[in-house]
Amino acid sequence: LEVDLTGAINLGTRAGRRISSVGGAPDYMRGAASSRGGRSILAFPSTARTASRIVARLDPAAISIPAALADTIITEHGAARIRRLSGDARANALIAIAAPDHRAALSDAWRARS
Repeated sequence: LEVDLTGAINLGTRAGRRISSVGGAPDYMRGAASSRGGRSILAFPSTARTASRIVARLDPAAISIPAALADTIITEHGAARIRRLSGDARANALIAIAAPDHRAALSDAWRARS
């Protein structure tokens, strides 16, 4: 459903309500991370209606997949291979594949983080 600028992924909740299940995604991502040359790929549209699916920060209760397991995120605006990147490099790579209308706000939020 959404990914934050650290690479943490929400696969199951929207506005505090569970709307789906994570299914086998955690196993898939752990398997890829532990396999020699393995790569996990998550692809989704950059927006849901007008809301960005790449967000500044997820509510910790909504995190289905920790950032440490995130590898490659794809939207219609490109692919971001974020595995092994620094925090700033991850954020910049994800902002680059966000919907263009949301990039400035995401950049501002990343710079303003505490």
